[in-house]
Amino acid sequence: MKRYYFLPALFLLSSCIKDKPQEPVKAGTTINAQSKVLVVNEGGFGYNNADVTVYDPASGSMTDNYYRQQNNNEVLGDVCQSVCKFNNRYYLMMNNSNKVMVVNGDNFVKAAAITGFTSPRYMLPLTYSKAYVSDLYASSIRIVDLNTNAVTGTIPCMSGTEEMTMIYNKVFVTCSNSSYCYVIDAARDVITDSIAVGKNSSSLVIDRYSKLWILAGGNSSQAGNLVRIDPVTLQTELSLSFGLSDNASHLRINKTRDTLYYLNKGICRFPISGNQLPAVPLVNQGSKIYYGLGVNPKDFTIYVSDAIDYVQKSKIEVYRPDGTLKTSFTAGIISNGFVFE
Repeated sequence: MKRYYFLPALFLLSSCIKDKPQEPVKAGTTINAQSKVLVVNEGGFGYNNADVTVYDPASGSMTDNYYRQQNNNEVLGDVCQSVCKFNNRYYLMMNNSNKVMVVNGDNFVKAAAITGFTSPRYMLPLTYSKAYVSDLYASSIRIVDLNTNAVTGTIPCMSGTEEMTMIYNKVFVTCSNSSYCYVIDAARDVITDSIAVGKNSSSLVIDRYSKLWILAGGNSSQAGNLVRIDPVTLQTELSLSFGLSDNASHLRINKTRDTLYYLNKGICRFPISGNQLPAVPLVNQGSKIYYGLGVNPKDFTIYVSDAIDYVQKSKIEVYRPDGTLKTSFTAGIISNGFVFE
């Protein structure tokens, strides 16, 4: 299975979930405190051991297998690709289980399961009732009704769609199987344009000046790129090329949206005013396998996961903005991303 990374920009809107949830196993256990961090553990492909770890930076406490704990030992599914929070619900993209699990935001108890996907990757809520879900293998993006928890339509597109974001009523979609970022009219649910960004794009962010940054990782024969795009004109304003031996991924941005971070032989830092890629990482990964990256908007700390050998539980390292290690803890198997409360 191909492995792709990170978590999309989260839009905190609101919707109505009609499904009646079951009673939680531990009624007093909640994850709605302001400081909590959810670690997304995708688990081994085919092993049905995906789950979520809840971490509290203030106390250092950690709860593993949180979904199973809160749902009568029910297994979440196979390969949790990403998690999106929306209107006090969490939507978990279960890549190899071909579904999206919906859980309550205050106790992580299952509320619904949305089916009709081939291999869901990321969700982007657009309105109170509509969201898009990208898909690794389907030649379309699914349109989901968040009130009924059902797929209501599709938008034909190249397979391999990944992270998405919306600005000016345009949805920008990265795609690992093409050299383009696709542009969708969110009102009409149709692709209206495409932008050449380079091979294997999978992550994107919007900076403080409303500019769109896209990271295309490239492949063995074509180097990747970090591209800045004007979302109004769709013109490329800046394109910086990586080396052919580089393997850049997981583009993230800090709280003030003026500094980019990504993985490439370690944690790399890039100011949005820059015009040259860093020669060395802020944090060198050495022999570790850095697999997931996130920047906490509460305190600028940088979270990175070391998958170790893809069998053992992952180690999560937390760094200060200057690259010094603050703390570390153990999460689940193959941790690939983070959701910050």
